[in-house]
Amino acid sequence: MRLSKLGQRMAVRSGIGQLMDDLGAALSPQGEVLMLGGGNPAHIPEVECCFRRSTMAMLQDGARFERAVGEYGPPEGDREFIAALAGLLCSEFGWRIGPRNIALTNGSQLASFIVFNLFAGEHDDGTTKKILFPLTPEYIGYCDVVLTPDAFVAIRPRIEMLDEHFFKYHVDFDRLDVGDDVGAICVSRPTNPSGNVLTGDELARLDELARARGIPLIVDNAYGLPFPHIVFTDAEPVWNDNTIVLMSLSKLGLPGVRTGIILASEEIVETVARVNSVMSLAPGGLGTAIVTDLVRSGEILRLGREVIAPFYERKARRAIERLHRGLDGIDYRLHRPEGAFFLWLWLPGLPISCHELYERLKARNVIVVSGHYFFPGLAEPWSHANECLRISYAQNESAVARGLDLIAEEIRRVYETRS
Repeated sequence: MRLSKLGQRMAVRSGIGQLMDDLGAALSPQGEVLMLGGGNPAHIPEVECCFRRSTMAMLQDGARFERAVGEYGPPEGDREFIAALAGLLCSEFGWRIGPRNIALTNGSQLASFIVFNLFAGEHDDGTTKKILFPLTPEYIGYCDVVLTPDAFVAIRPRIEMLDEHFFKYHVDFDRLDVGDDVGAICVSRPTNPSGNVLTGDELARLDELARARGIPLIVDNAYGLPFPHIVFTDAEPVWNDNTIVLMSLSKLGLPGVRTGIILASEEIVETVARVNSVMSLAPGGLGTAIVTDLVRSGEILRLGREVIAPFYERKARRAIERLHRGLDGIDYRLHRPEGAFFLWLWLPGLPISCHELYERLKARNVIVVSGHYFFPGLAEPWSHANECLRISYAQNESAVARGLDLIAEEIRRVYETRS
């Protein structure tokens, strides 16, 4: 069997493919695996109670349930949910947004695939455009979603050293050059993997640069605002006619229903709907059926502010305290946790690569993610990219505690054997 060039690219196991393989192993019955590497959200009882209540109401209303699972929806997605979301965003944030500015996809990964390929790759004038990441490290899942090779360009961040083993990334605007080969600028907020939340000023400057080039600014809010609101610092959601905002129901607590959300201009939304009709006929309707009432009432925003964000912030604090104790005496840094549910651990001068450290932890049934996967588009070598790990603290407390203890123990072994 001979694959096309595109087929060969798709067959290569990427970083996210490796992660999903490890996740599958963690879910198998062959012994306990401490899964501190995936993007699964935590099981939050109050949130799950809301989903259960909504699902029961839908089941009791037979017509709603049968429509959600027994009929194709329109290619842009469930119109009842879209209308409720547009109304919420208008009333809460004053955005000039209507139902024609919103499209749904079967998951945010597919949303990224569609949007990136709208702007990256070969254009009618013969030029080939790229996606610019003005802040790196960036999300591992972006690495292989563009159909043309070498589709990314990334800028190294400015690093601010903070007290008590913390640091923070900032967009280095002195380095940032939006070249003619850039088709769109993209940031995640909070940034996956580091939990960095770009400031309003940083976003405003990026928007200004994008407008000057006539290209969109893509803001991936999978963990962010207005929901699921896994943000621990002062921040406001952003949207305007030149911004494409990607959202999801996954980190709210519904990864299994695969619901991505795109807020964009009417032209882009119409294009997304056409792509949906080709790739999947229509987005699934079960996730939107579960949360439509929560959106219509505004309860989805309250859950984020009052339940989800405090829940993860408490877990972050406990995880940091445990890692501080385990790594006492080691030269290490943690990115200041401002959102999402990961610790981004930097080990300056690590004697082995972070991928080798990942393999050693995997052998001890602890799954993290090697940091080197999170630097797509970075042209020049950077030792920092081989000194970091992404560690999830979303799992239950005992699993996180045992995993962090084993991570600290293995890091100590690395330094002891190389000294």
